[in-house]
Amino acid sequence: MMTILFDGIAYGMLLFLISVGLSVTLGLMNFVNLAHGAFAMLGGYACVILLNDYGVPFLATLPVAILVPAIVGAILERVLYRRLYAASDLDQVLFSIGLVFMAVAAAHYFFGAQQQPLHLPEFLSGQIHVMQGLDVGVYRLFLIFAGLLVALLLQWSVIRTSFGARLRASVDNQRVARGLGIDVSRVFSLTFALGSALAGLGGALGVEMLGLDPEFPVKYLVYFLIVVSVGGSGNILGSLYAAILLGVADVAGKYYVPQIGAFIIYAVMVATLIYRPHGLFGRAHK
Repeated sequence: MMTILFDGIAYGMLLFLISVGLSVTLGLMNFVNLAHGAFAMLGGYACVILLNDYGVPFLATLPVAILVPAIVGAILERVLYRRLYAASDLDQVLFSIGLVFMAVAAAHYFFGAQQQPLHLPEFLSGQIHVMQGLDVGVYRLFLIFAGLLVALLLQWSVIRTSFGARLRASVDNQRVARGLGIDVSRVFSLTFALGSALAGLGGALGVEMLGLDPEFPVKYLVYFLIVVSVGGSGNILGSLYAAILLGVADVAGKYYVPQIGAFIIYAVMVATLIYRPHGLFGRAHK
């Protein structure tokens, strides 16, 4: 029981790390970016290429896995995304899903269709004995600490920093924000790059548990959307709580009722949205 709970929390933290960037762009910028998983995939490939082809230590690959999607995201935001900020949700969905299929095709071309192997360093491998009946995986414990650290830093940056104040002002009313001297375009560019960077981090950390192949952005797109919708878009801690809830439900469902375990996460989502249509911590749009 404790092992299932721990594995569920670790899996939830991984979902959070990958999904929180989508919560930032969708909730704070009001942009439906279904290509979020493509940035996660880019971070994953950056990690495994440096690790497998160039022998870079795993932890040293993470800054690159963050930086590369951030740069690509900033360029795409400047060239493509900002043209659709005022477009309808349908236009944004069609645009971003087109980017997903382009990313899948590009990944097939450059890296092939096979799964990418990732060999963790020795200090992140194996298990440690915590108590009677509870042995926890070291890497899963690492994921939990990484997820908590990211959640705290993000929440602090949005609530406590001047950049967070400018971002919230830009989202609430762009005209007033510009009147106050805020460079709204620059704020949105940095926010989009931040969301892409978080996706890259999640993608790199998720290779060991989720695998990595060109279908990654399509395969896990629904999971990212479920986390954001259940937690409430734009709410960092909401995404964290939702990811843990869904992670535990998914792992427990697959363990106790394997015949229908894959559907448990969807049942939790439906039940949550019936009770809270805007997510556990979301607010109704004005």
